[in-house]
Amino acid sequence: MADEETGKEGEKKIVHVYPLVKHSDMNEEMRIEAIELSITACEKYSSNYEHAAKIIKENMDKKFGIYWHVVVGEGFGFEVSYETENILYLFFAGNLAIVLWKCS
Repeated sequence: MADEETGKEGEKKIVHVYPLVKHSDMNEEMRIEAIELSITACEKYSSNYEHAAKIIKENMDKKFGIYWHVVVGEGFGFEVSYETENILYLFFAGNLAIVLWKCS
């Protein structure tokens, strides 16, 4: 019976309905603002990741200074140089990844 339950659990796909932060060194206030902004943009432009990234970048530039970069998408890898305390990497709605970083 335990084997049957384990088998069923292994087949389940976990879809996160909340933002799952994989890495961030932002201060609390900036991180919360960036997460809320990212979720709003991705929900509003769920069919156009490029437009969602543009909205996130423009708002981050206005609120926290210029030189922000944003990637929104599925199935990508990245390696970036960034200013300390200015990176956020999160997943939203399953496999949608969002990376924000500041580099001048």
